[in-house]
Amino acid sequence: MKTLTLSVPDSLDLTNRELVMLVASRLYEQGKLSLGQAADLAGLTKRAFAELLNQYNVSIFNFPSTDLSSDVENA
Repeated sequence: MKTLTLSVPDSLDLTNRELVMLVASRLYEQGKLSLGQAADLAGLTKRAFAELLNQYNVSIFNFPSTDLSSDVENA
């Protein structure tokens, strides 16, 4: 696993935990990490991570809109 060091302006007023959650939730949203991988990155259980996703405006249902369209057509 890579280690990343960031210099974040104090004016952002974010904790390290919030920064890690922002990164993990965004990578999950982009499909670059699975729910379990993102939860591990955030240092949380899958359930805890899933429950926090809404606070970061990320849906637990991480499916492309094209999948929804084809599901509607096939219903």
